[in-house]
Order: sequence, then C-alpha cells, then structure tokens
Amino acid sequence: MTVREAAERLGLAYEGEGLRAIKGCATLAAAGAFDAAFVNSTKARKEAAEPGAGCLIVPLDYDNAAGRTVMRAKDPRREMARLVRLLHPQAAHVPGIHRTAVIDETAEVAATAAIGPHVTVGAGAKIGADVAIGAGTRIGARVKIGAESLIHANVTIYDEVEVGERAVVHSGAVIGADGFGFAFHGGRWEKFPQVGKVVIGDDFEMGANSTVDRAALGVTRIGDGVKFDNMVHIGHNCTVGNHVVIAAQTGIAGGCTIEDYAVIGGQVGMGEAVTVKAGAVIGSGAGILNSKVVKGGGEVHWGTPARPLKQYLETLASVSRVPGMRRRIAELEETVRRLEAKL
Repeated sequence: MTVREAAERLGLAYEGEGLRAIKGCATLAAAGAFDAAFVNSTKARKEAAEPGAGCLIVPLDYDNAAGRTVMRAKDPRREMARLVRLLHPQAAHVPGIHRTAVIDETAEVAATAAIGPHVTVGAGAKIGADVAIGAGTRIGARVKIGAESLIHANVTIYDEVEVGERAVVHSGAVIGADGFGFAFHGGRWEKFPQVGKVVIGDDFEMGANSTVDRAALGVTRIGDGVKFDNMVHIGHNCTVGNHVVIAAQTGIAGGCTIEDYAVIGGQVGMGEAVTVKAGAVIGSGAGILNSKVVKGGGEVHWGTPARPLKQYLETLASVSRVPGMRRRIAELEETVRRLEAKL
C-alpha cells in the first residue's frame, strides 16, 4: 500500500512521497523505511526528528520543516490503529462446523458461523450470523451469542448467558460462573444458590482469563462498548454501564454499579455495593471500601482508601516528611532532657 492510498482510505491529508510503499507499522524507535509510525507527544516529536520511519502520522500542528512524508490527523494514535487494521486485516473465518464439535440438536447455529474443533454447544443455544468460536470452547444451554462475535479458544460460557453483537472474548475467559454467595449458619458456610444470569451488550471485549459471575438472583449486566483487560473479575449482581474501560487484575465485588464512561486502572480492588459515578477515573492500585460512592465527571481518584487525586498527593507529601519530623522530635526530646537535668 502506498502513502497516497493509505491517506485516501483513512481520509487524511498527506505531504511528501505519495508513492512511497508502506509495508508495516512500528514504534518510532524500530520503524524503517517501509514502516509507518505515529507521533502523539512532546517526547515523540523529538524522537521523530531522527530518520527512520518512511511515513509519520502526526498532529495537525506538527512542524514538518524537515520535509518528511507525513499524514496529518486530529488523533494520530487512532489513525495508526486504523492503518494497522488496513495492513493486517483479521483473517476471515470459514463457515462450518468442525467434525469434532458437539452441537445439541436443539441449538440454533447460523449457517455463516464457524465452529472450531472440540467445541460444545448446549441445548437451546443460539449462535448468530458470522460468529466464530475457537477450539475447545464450551457454550452452555440457552446461551445467546450475537452476530459477528469472536469467541477465542478455551472459553467457558455457562448456561443462560447472553452476549451481544461484535463481542470479542479471549482465551481462558469464563462468563456466568457462580457468584461468591454464602450464608453462615450453625457453624458452617451454606451456599446461596446462584440462579441469576449474565447479560452483555454489543461491542464488548473481554481479556484473557477474565471472569464475569452470574447474579445470585436477577442479572449481572454489562453495557455496550465495555472493554476488560486480562484478569478482570466482575462479581455477582454488578451493573457495568456503557463504554466502561477496566485494566488488568482489577477485582470488583458483588453488587457494584459502574456507570457509563468510567475508567478503572489496573489492580484496583472494590468492595461490595460500591457506586462509581459516570466518567470517574480510578487510578491503578486504588482500594474502595464497601458501599462507597466515587464521584464522576472526570474526577481522578487514587490510593487506599481511594480519594481525589489532590488529597492523595497531599497525603503522600505529608508522609514523605515523616522521617524528618521524627528526627526533629528526637532532637527536641534530647534538648528537653538536657534542660531538665540542669533544673
């Protein structure tokens, strides 16, 4: 693909050698003469001054005094992602059911779906058009998977789960396992039966080895456009709104509500019945106690217990002064002892 062809398909203006070939995409440090790279920070602008990438995707205000071959974009990172998809299109799946797959006779599988080796599909399940299911995946009874979804190898989807259209579920993920519900009686824990379900919206992506538990009663609900990183856990009866992003190793206990457009960093721990308001940002490693309400509207929260970033930084600054304060107190105590000895 040439620079001119790429720019036309992306709808971007370009400068320089329109006939230069682009064969791949790379970081600024690794890019060669036939690679594209992108610039989206002050540091990247400095790195881009060095020769390397054959084409740069740059901000609209980029100073191209050196006369490099560039494509200008409002959001270079997004346009880089689009270019990657152009150069590395996802391999088309081949419709059909592998001879080793086991499909219940009451299941409905679209003619354009691709069912891989050793997949099992339970009674009453519905697999939509152009769905691809990887080897070894288990689809439970009465599961619904929407059109154009991609379920990678070795995924487990329990009974009664509903997944919307264009979902991507990576290997090792488990959807619909029992929530962690027990009642203590007579000196022992008794299981509270988990008889609810999981309902997931469209354009959902779930990372490897992540889990979403079914509700004890009712529904664990995940909205449209939600993205989970690897090893994210969503407890029973949670409600996750639309376009929420959750990074790796985050654990969310039962009954939490995460409203639309919240951003949650990695290794966040969240107690039961927490409410995260729309647009909230929770920094990596934060801890949120049971039943707390986290303000939204773009406010950033950090630390354990999580608090607004300004308060968190003030606390860190105070803690950093503690060693000096201890030394000063010790000096004052020694001074007092010397004065008392003279009295």
